[in-house]
Amino acid sequence: MELSHTKVNPKNTSLYLFIAGIVLVAFNLRPAITSLGPLVGMIQEDVGLAHWSAGLLMSLPLVVFALMSPLVPKIAIRLTNEMTLLLGLSALFVGILIRSIPTPFFLFTGTFLVGLGIAIGNVLLPAVVKSKFPQKFGLMTSVYSTSMGLIASLASGISVPLAVDVNLGWKGAQVVWGIPAIVAIILWVFLLKQSQKNSGVNKVVLPSSTTMWRTPLAWQIAIFMGFQSFLFYFTISWLPEILHSHGMTMEAAGWMLSLSQLVGLPASFFIPVFAGRVQSQVWIAFALSCSSVIGYTGLLLGTSYPILIVSIILIGIALGGSFPLALSYIGLRARNGSQAAELSGMAQSTGYLLAAVGPFFIGYLFDLTHLWTFPLIALIIVSFIVMVFGMLSGRNRYV
Repeated sequence: MELSHTKVNPKNTSLYLFIAGIVLVAFNLRPAITSLGPLVGMIQEDVGLAHWSAGLLMSLPLVVFALMSPLVPKIAIRLTNEMTLLLGLSALFVGILIRSIPTPFFLFTGTFLVGLGIAIGNVLLPAVVKSKFPQKFGLMTSVYSTSMGLIASLASGISVPLAVDVNLGWKGAQVVWGIPAIVAIILWVFLLKQSQKNSGVNKVVLPSSTTMWRTPLAWQIAIFMGFQSFLFYFTISWLPEILHSHGMTMEAAGWMLSLSQLVGLPASFFIPVFAGRVQSQVWIAFALSCSSVIGYTGLLLGTSYPILIVSIILIGIALGGSFPLALSYIGLRARNGSQAAELSGMAQSTGYLLAAVGPFFIGYLFDLTHLWTFPLIALIIVSFIVMVFGMLSGRNRYV
């Protein structure tokens, strides 16, 4: 009798490594940005930035997202997904290091490179997931969007303790987030070597037409993507300062920002799964936007810690669910991976250009009024805009 031996399926092993690679890329798409918000006061004091300059610093990655997003699929078709993601991770790592040099030039140059690296991952991940896991798009979107949210909340919470308690300063607290980038780079070097054995596999195939830019549904998704990002990047940029103005210490305010992202993790995981199982996502968008409106209204009117904490929780749920819902729309409203790549580039380009206005505009409003009242009223209005375009994008149609 022959003994049967369990053989490792190379295809399955490669797939698992690919999943790990996707998660590791996701780990690097938020910390370099979310870790900056709680430290912005230290950076302003050390480097000498006004509120509008600090807002511009937070907006810069979004401008880079907007400029790079349409180009990423074109680069990927020439270099393969693996090479493009590896280049993006390398740019991110170098940017994190440069940004720790305390001068305005290096601060903004490093932030530009950080934005460049993140833009590549932002655009390619939905397209890669649609191509590799077309039947499990919702689940895989949940996995990587939740991974993003988890490490983003950690970055927000431990930035001030790293800078103050561990005595790393704001510069050392930033360099720490180069570690996940190094780990991801090592894995993607291996995945790149594997892909070179199968030339042409996992490339993004670009449609020859530009009809996506003339499709109303694509623009609805882009506007939804943009304004929900407007809310997110405002929150990670200025929520600690708002809470500090209510009497919280900056360390406590940093942990409240972390809390807002932690409470959004369940929504981040379950929203894409649920969205993938229903034909229309209209009511999902409505519920998340209601949570956003009530949350920012609470920040505006809240005079006690319990009201502020409830508001932070509602904002966290809204932001935690809205971003993965926007990513889900890219896959659900596209028929295949190629179309998803085009829609992802288009939606994220126009969306992040819109979102880039957020931190800069809000910082400028505060400089004009020296109050958070008008910025918060603006956010309530934006929340209603997110509601409208989220519901329009949620209808059961294809681009």
